[in-house]
Amino acid sequence: MPVRHICGTVVINNHEGSARRAVIGVVDDDPSVRKALARLLRSAGFDVVAHASAVEFLVGLHERPIQCLVLDVHLEGMGGLDLQAYLADAGIRLPIVFITAHDDPVTRQRAELAHQLYLRKPVDSTELLDAIASLIGGDAKSAGTET
Repeated sequence: MPVRHICGTVVINNHEGSARRAVIGVVDDDPSVRKALARLLRSAGFDVVAHASAVEFLVGLHERPIQCLVLDVHLEGMGGLDLQAYLADAGIRLPIVFITAHDDPVTRQRAELAHQLYLRKPVDSTELLDAIASLIGGDAKSAGTET
């Protein structure tokens, strides 16, 4: 889908030609991290749907289509990598930016094998916005201009 930036708002043109703000899902069990990520993404022009767990995300999955998911690797219950595998098994291909405070080679390799991006907490805001833009076809540096 073509992505444009108009006055700082990330806009996606759908197949019918109408435009809407890009929606980013956030799943993190730490309320302060979840709130900070949501605030950052909204300030960058995205709509945000935030969840505290993988199960909560799955329950709301079909309520609002999202273009990208920012997903904590280590969650209570179903972890981020398990959620990604579940989605893939269900045929749901969703761009994901994995985030983690506990970087390790095995986890990084699993994320990279799934062709997803992987960032270490604390996440640099520019790095996160650039990662999302690369996954949904935009350019975070062009925010505020129409492309």
